[in-house]
Amino acid sequence: MKRIRMSACVGIFVLGIISGCGSEDHNETHMVNGDIRETTADKDILPSFLENKQDTVKIIYAEVAQNKDLLESIPCYCGCGETAGHTSNYDCFINNQDDSEVTWDDHGTKCGVCLDIAVQSMSWSNEGKTVKEIRERIDKAYKDGYGTPTPTPEV
Repeated sequence: MKRIRMSACVGIFVLGIISGCGSEDHNETHMVNGDIRETTADKDILPSFLENKQDTVKIIYAEVAQNKDLLESIPCYCGCGETAGHTSNYDCFINNQDDSEVTWDDHGTKCGVCLDIAVQSMSWSNEGKTVKEIRERIDKAYKDGYGTPTPTPEV
């Protein structure tokens, strides 16, 4: 009798997991490298994978969405160009952003280098530094002791 109840409980548990994975309002993809990508209707709607993250991380993600042009010109030095196919620091947070939707990447939630580069770049931009000046500062600061930079074209 215990075996039947246990089987029934396991069956209900598995059914709950399966039905939860097919939710219509949750558009999430798990990448081979372990990153999660989630699409939202626009850049003002943050992804659900940020729900349990620190407010600082949520703020950084929101700011990255507002600084696409800057961060697409800044390389990342965590090695994600080789492991995740990223081409800039922007890709660590957002994989795609157009007028109709945004595909967020959780890579930035797990990487201090990604977060630091984004914060430093946006801070220097707010101070009036040009994209070229910011790129030079990031390249100098991260050239030694960090991963291979992403293949970000020069400005």
